[in-house]
Formats: sequence, C-alpha cells, structure tokens
Amino acid sequence: MTRTVLVTGGTSGIGRAVAERFAADQAEVFITGRTPGTVEQTAKELGVHGVVCDAADPGRAEACAARLGTLDVLVNAAGGLPQPTGDDEPPLDALLAQWHANLSQNLLTAVLTTASVQDKLTGGSSVISIGSIGAERRGGSYGAAKAALAAWNASLSAELAPQGVTCNVISAGYISGTNFFHGGLSDERRRTLVEETHNKRAGTVDDIAQTAHFLASPGARHLTGQTIHVNGGAFTTR
Repeated sequence: MTRTVLVTGGTSGIGRAVAERFAADQAEVFITGRTPGTVEQTAKELGVHGVVCDAADPGRAEACAARLGTLDVLVNAAGGLPQPTGDDEPPLDALLAQWHANLSQNLLTAVLTTASVQDKLTGGSSVISIGSIGAERRGGSYGAAKAALAAWNASLSAELAPQGVTCNVISAGYISGTNFFHGGLSDERRRTLVEETHNKRAGTVDDIAQTAHFLASPGARHLTGQTIHVNGGAFTTR
C-alpha cells in the first residue's frame, strides 16, 4: 500500500534528502517551503507534490493539512538559523527578535504542523522531528528551541502512542551539504566539528534521511518518545 508522507522544509538540505528517500520507496510525498519558485522546482525534480506553506503560520498550516487524506509519516524538517534582522535595533529588542525567530522556526513549525494533521494520523503513523546537537551544548537560542522540541516530542509521544503513533526526534550533528551556516562556516571551524566525531567525518543529509526512513519502518514500532543522536559520536549518551 502506498504511504503518504509530509516533509516540511523539504526544498533543501535534510528535508529534501528525506523527501527523496521516501519518494524512492514509491511513497506519495508532499513537501513544503516558503518560496513558490523553489517549491515548484524541487517538487518537479523529485517527482513529489509541492505546497507553498510557512509552517509557523497557523492558517497556512491548516490549509496545507486540508490537502491531505490519511497521513502515514510526518517529518518536521523546517528550521535552521534565522538571519540577523539588522544592526539598528536596540540590543534587547534584537535579542527578543532572535529568540522569537528561533522558537518560531525550530519549535513552533513542528508544533503547529503536527497539531494541524493530528486527526489524519492513524495506528502505524510516525511523527519525526529534526533536532540538533546544539540542544546539548553551545546552542544559544537555537539550541534552546531544539531542546524544547525534544521536550515537546516526549509529551507528544505520551499523547499519541496509545493510538499507535510513534514520535521521535533525530538530533543531527554537523551535516555537510546544507546551507545551515549561510556560508559563514570557516575551514578551521569545520575541521573542529569533524575532529569532535569518533569516526572523523562530517555527517551527510543521507545519514539523516536513512534514519528517518528507519523510524518510519515496521522495525521501529516500539521506538517512541526518543531523541536519536546522529552525530558520529560528537555527543554521546549512556
């Protein structure tokens, strides 16, 4: 039976790789993004459905959900580092704007999207949210938003698991092949990030996509309420 998959932030980076992995499985995949031209082009390239949607906007999240029937897999991949708003704001105003932007992009997008499609999830559905190693250390407002994402996921799992829905977070380490740093990652910083890993390599978008695919597989039905760290050992758990 063909599965229906929704991937927010599916036009680039991790989201695009996740959408491509599920599409390769012959799933009916919907991707969202905020830029119409980018959504259209990516959907065409991947052979999936494109929906223009700012997942932090409740009305647009509801409109996106209205296009779907039963939903088998939701991947909350929208997020990232917000761009600075400018240098002319008072310091506290700029700080508040930074925190609002990070919470909106990295937490509320997942919360609102999941709530908008919750009645479309069935026994056997999976909700997967993309977190970050930044939640564990040196993450600032971005890391705080990703830490809140994991806390929300735990409560979501407790709510939905009785209906047979699994809910997990993939906490990604340094992943190459994305625009996360907006071109601001120095060679020295990149070497440091790679050196922190046990396997001495950067992560790839396919590492995350394959983990998402597993979490939505029959072999992961008893795995819920968890944060799965995919970082090559840069951050370890016991």
